[in-house]
Amino acid sequence: MRAAGAAANAGRSPEPLAPELAALGDATRGAIVRLLLDAPDRALTVGRLTDALALRQPTVSHHLRVLHEAGLLDRTPRGREVWYALPEQVATRLEEWAAPVGDSAVSGALLGRIIDDLGTRFAGTFSRETVQRVVLESYDLLRERDGAGRALPSATAQFAAERLSAQQRSAGTARDERRREAGAPIDVLFVCVQNAGRSQLAAAIMRHLGGDRVRVRTAGSAPIDAIRPAVVTALDEIGVPLGGEFPKPLTDDVVRAADVVVTMGCGDACPVYPGRRYLDWAVDDPAGQPLEAVRRIRDDIDGRVRDLLSQLI
Repeated sequence: MRAAGAAANAGRSPEPLAPELAALGDATRGAIVRLLLDAPDRALTVGRLTDALALRQPTVSHHLRVLHEAGLLDRTPRGREVWYALPEQVATRLEEWAAPVGDSAVSGALLGRIIDDLGTRFAGTFSRETVQRVVLESYDLLRERDGAGRALPSATAQFAAERLSAQQRSAGTARDERRREAGAPIDVLFVCVQNAGRSQLAAAIMRHLGGDRVRVRTAGSAPIDAIRPAVVTALDEIGVPLGGEFPKPLTDDVVRAADVVVTMGCGDACPVYPGRRYLDWAVDDPAGQPLEAVRRIRDDIDGRVRDLLSQLI
């Protein structure tokens, strides 16, 4: 089986694999796993599971069959009863996957819901398999950051949605040209190192000034866990909302979707695709700077954003 990337990190719990995650992406199956984990010898009969879940036996049997076919359960007939058990090598990983959302993980059931929700949102554009892959990749990338904590579920959903939207935007040059002629928003990507200062300042101001005329995304070549408080304060002082933004890693799909890519201090980390306009702004890094210095950086970026917007619109 193929391990997800974050499983290689020392001290972190193994990540769910795609087939198992698909099987666990249901609240009833998550409840079955929890009951088995808590049971003596980690095994129960269909009848006992039916009683514990207060469901009809055919319903429970269906979910057990899905888990068994995914390789998560052993099935053993004993006389007139059928026992389902968690193999020891699987039980260790399921301890984390089936747990409620905690400080370092998202349950399989919750990730399954995110996949279902985004599958509905992008129905007719992407298959469920594509949505699942993007959600798992996004979860893996975000979880590598320290301090993700309880914001990880919503962050995963938002990051995956942005990436799917970017892929939707970049699919087909001819279609993009038709949308541009119809007045579609211009896609602008701001990239810095930590995605916690310069790129967030620029993106917030561009969204505030550009409105529906622009679609703004941000990314970092080495993102940290949270946007710097001084950046939030500096934006609030001029009445610019940050919204639900957070640092995100740089991925190819958001670059491909961009009409304009603005980099600030990230060097050659940003991939180059034909047909995009690339700008590199020499802007001071607000990391570790006092609020007064951050205000000067904000005002510098504000002027650059206004100039760029006047060229684009």
